Amino acid sequence: MASLKSFASVDRFVAEIASPAALRPGYVLIGDEVFLYDRCRKAVLATLAPEDTRDFCLHDLDLADTSIFEILDRAQTPSLMAPFQVLFVRNLKALYGRGSKKEEFAAIDAYFRSPNPSAVILFVADHLRIPTDLRKMDYQDKERYERIRETLSDWCGFVELARVEDTDAIKWVTTSAESRSVKFDPDAARELVDSLGADMMLIASEFEKLLLYVSAGGTDIAKNRVTLGDVETMVLAAKQRSLYELTDAISSKDRPRALLLLHGLLNASDGGEDAAIGHLYMLARTFRQMLIISEKNVRDSRAIWQVLWQGFRMPPFAAEDLIKQARRYKSRRELTRAIRLVARADLELRSSPANKLLVLERLILDLSTEPKPNTYDPSHQFAMEL
Repeated sequence: MASLKSFASVDRFVAEIASPAALRPGYVLIGDEVFLYDRCRKAVLATLAPEDTRDFCLHDLDLADTSIFEILDRAQTPSLMAPFQVLFVRNLKALYGRGSKKEEFAAIDAYFRSPNPSAVILFVADHLRIPTDLRKMDYQDKERYERIRETLSDWCGFVELARVEDTDAIKWVTTSAESRSVKFDPDAARELVDSLGADMMLIASEFEKLLLYVSAGGTDIAKNRVTLGDVETMVLAAKQRSLYELTDAISSKDRPRALLLLHGLLNASDGGEDAAIGHLYMLARTFRQMLIISEKNVRDSRAIWQVLWQGFRMPPFAAEDLIKQARRYKSRRELTRAIRLVARADLELRSSPANKLLVLERLILDLSTEPKPNTYDPSHQFAMEL
């Protein structure tokens, strides 16, 4: 596949980790583009953490739970079971919270002055949003970005996980289809990208479904070709029936309907309960969209495109529905409460619960219940940082 501008940073990273001489002791994966992060992670696992030793060499750590001192100590300690250690360190923003963190950064400097050559640390800074045009980066995100560069760029390579441009997303769809002997009509590719707001995680998911649909002969049109009609049939209608119906039931406080729609969404997913993380990602995204719509007092769909940036927009057909749903929430507090509930469920699912369905059902019931009056909420600031 030809190199695309939006993928350039990730492509350089993938090439670098494949060369032992070029591999750096640390990297910062900065940005919240999940699709590009997933590409980076898969490349790291394939290159540095083969399946036969993965249980002994791969460490997924969180600075909210594990101190940087313990993480650095683990990186410095060779493993008897694997020749190389890979450490993904999430929640990097914890290093830049209150306090100077002088001891923490001194420990980081000390480690990287003499790093373990058989280990790589990958810091994940997914609390920042990097737009396709860096000049349009939010001022607060820009300050955080510069702070991270000031403290870590001497030792770590930086991989920018910025939003993918529409044109690159369209090229990715057509070239990926060609590599699998499927023709993706240009107008179909554009409709797919436009309808999903250039969200690459969603585009990749729907892309796979479309290829399966045409390859299996699920359409009267010639096999191995995706047309505009296929996109309209398989993508837009499916989105109308699923996510926005679910959030409509939640915002209406219709608990029975919300639970029925949840089960329908899970039954329609290829991964069933295993697709739960993806559903939570979409729920969190939708509530964030509603929060902005509510804060900016958006009243019609024309104004939505002014307050929601590229890569963070809903499909055009859902704009009016989302405005209506956002107006059902009486305050900012109710929407931030919903975001906190989704974040809590996400954390619980990533902790491998015994019953994923139970976690999801409890979340939907909580979201569909009127919040209790609370004059003081100490976790309000935390919700804003999610």
